[in-house]
Amino acid sequence: MFVAMSQFRVMAGQEGMVREAFRQRPRLVDAHPGFIRLEVLTPDERTNEFWLITFWRDQGSFERWHAGHLRASHAWMPKGLKLEPGSRSLTYMELVAE
Repeated sequence: MFVAMSQFRVMAGQEGMVREAFRQRPRLVDAHPGFIRLEVLTPDERTNEFWLITFWRDQGSFERWHAGHLRASHAWMPKGLKLEPGSRSLTYMELVAE
């Protein structure tokens, strides 16, 4: 199983609208071939930091979604959302054990 972990921080004060946006997300990625699930986490001590962990059947499935559907799947995010400069990262992982 392939796992993509995306991390970002929003500017202070925008945490609530981002949390709500993820709770109400349109689930566009859910129907993409190879997608298994999405988990959204935030650390207790840094509430403006978000971790998106997506699970995929294989890396190719993720890469096809990322290349073709990424923009549309983020269009529902709150208008005016500002990320902290330099706070974004994307890490590829292999799930070793559950």
